[in-house]
Amino acid sequence: MSSGSARRGQHILRRGERVVAEVALDAIDRRILEHLQATGRITNQALAEAIGLSPSACLARVRRLETEGVIAGYHARLAPERLGPHVVIFAPVLLKSQHPRDLARFEEAMADIPEVIEAAQVSGPFDFMLKVITRDVHAWSELADAMIEADLGVDKITSHILMKQSKPFTGYPI
Repeated sequence: MSSGSARRGQHILRRGERVVAEVALDAIDRRILEHLQATGRITNQALAEAIGLSPSACLARVRRLETEGVIAGYHARLAPERLGPHVVIFAPVLLKSQHPRDLARFEEAMADIPEVIEAAQVSGPFDFMLKVITRDVHAWSELADAMIEADLGVDKITSHILMKQSKPFTGYPI
């Protein structure tokens, strides 16, 4: 750990071969993050006023949070129901092998399928949890069959159709 990162209060966590830097956040950083999660299109001037900082000090903190990877990007939150008919599926996937090479191959394949909007390796009786959006159940059935038939090492896919979104994701607790 460099003396610069030690001064900022970062902790280095080792997970496998990846190194993750935990960034120390003060109360002002946390307030900035809360505001940006709630209203990502807020101007720097309005954000600075809401936080009680000068615009230059606020912008410097936002840029630092971006540089340190705390702010990973800015995105529009879409309403899929306004884009046309669709079905959302949560799909636990069990692979035939949990060898790191096989897990990586599956992850790479999921990254290339636009209908797979989220994929997470999880603990428990299956290896991955997918969140998939397709135009209908038939399209999902074809996609699931293609994943099983492809050389991805898939042993089993279970489908859970979203009936109602009770609490949509709006941001992380800060």
